[in-house]
Amino acid sequence: MTPTWTRLPDLASRAVGGSVVWANDDLFAERENLITKAEPEYRPHTFGHRGQIYDGWETRRRREPGDDSAIIRLGLPGVIRGVVVDTAFFKGNYPPSATVEATRAAGYPAPEELAGWEVVVPRAPLEGDRKHYFDVHAERRYTHVRLTIHPDGGVARLRVFGDPVADPDLLLPNAVDLAAMENGASVIGCSDMFFGAPGNLIAPGHATSMGEGWETARRRDDGNDWVEVALAAPGVVALAELDTSHFKGNAPGWASVRGRDVRKDPDDWFDLLPRTRLQPDTRHRFRVSGPEATHARLDIHPDGGMARLRLFGRLTPAGLDELTRRFTELTS
Repeated sequence: MTPTWTRLPDLASRAVGGSVVWANDDLFAERENLITKAEPEYRPHTFGHRGQIYDGWETRRRREPGDDSAIIRLGLPGVIRGVVVDTAFFKGNYPPSATVEATRAAGYPAPEELAGWEVVVPRAPLEGDRKHYFDVHAERRYTHVRLTIHPDGGVARLRVFGDPVADPDLLLPNAVDLAAMENGASVIGCSDMFFGAPGNLIAPGHATSMGEGWETARRRDDGNDWVEVALAAPGVVALAELDTSHFKGNAPGWASVRGRDVRKDPDDWFDLLPRTRLQPDTRHRFRVSGPEATHARLDIHPDGGMARLRLFGRLTPAGLDELTRRFTELTS
């Protein structure tokens, strides 16, 4: 059974700003492939100057003692809940085993300046052409991971699933996206995700296609679809952005946004944006007002797709304290 932590954001993905900043060798296949968002592909009998072209990272055959490593800077620093080492299509050239380490660093250090590596996945055996799932139990905020393969070979993808943890020093408390994944917000429920995962709504950056948004199946009843977000911290929403970019024949006809403060009354929902008509393939921005909120719910009517949801506003003093306390606990 696939672990539940695979529903969390992939902190290392190129789609959220991850980068492979170093590898000691990538002669047969480029290191950057490790963090491609798309699933690996294989094209038979596709040869380049260095042999069969693989959609992954592959090192040369070692003729001396040692191991090969790659370092990834996480696009979303945070707490790692699980790691996937995927050897898809590497059958006669996969590594026999691998180790994953992690570290945390302030700023933007060069690879050789990184130190304090901690093992999060002890050396484990690998098989060819399969996904390997490893639970991680370290309650620490990490900024980088290092994959070491023993001794050489190819890995198609490295997935690092976890909970993003924002650095409060890099947030403007009076102007922050309270619904942003990178700030610590998360999707906690939705009615349907047939065509696209709801977590895409709060991902960093702009969607480049419909596949990078949230899209539901076509409804054949009188209901509507919805998604609920736990905000990064308690705050007051002042501006809502509902982005239907790339959704042309399948955008919702209308949408509304409500908020609630579970600290006071979890059943007391209030309007932030009343039911409002939407246009296809458009970034809609609305000034809104309401009391303090800890959660928000987007309702689309009746169904369809949305690229992004942004809820800009200010953190309450308690919200800023909450973010600061969590960051301090996970980095001390």
